[in-house]
Amino acid sequence: MSSIVWYLWIGAGIWGIGLYGFMRGPELLRRIISLNLMGAGVFMVMVALAARTEPTDGVLHALVLTGLVVAVSATAFALALLARLLAAKP
Repeated sequence: MSSIVWYLWIGAGIWGIGLYGFMRGPELLRRIISLNLMGAGVFMVMVALAARTEPTDGVLHALVLTGLVVAVSATAFALALLARLLAAKP
């Protein structure tokens, strides 16, 4: 089995672990972390799919880089909302 297939399976496994944590965890922080894990799995699959051709597909690499920036921003926003929600509780 080639290394690209391994990366595809590992990325799908990481996504599955994130989905399990998202569905199972009642805490909001756990759900935010699980969504980040699911995003990391998707990014890993996209990079593995980009490596299938020679030369590698630069569009998928650009999408992953843009996705990382958006994911970091969304995580910061979600954590700020969570902090305000917890601070507002009496």
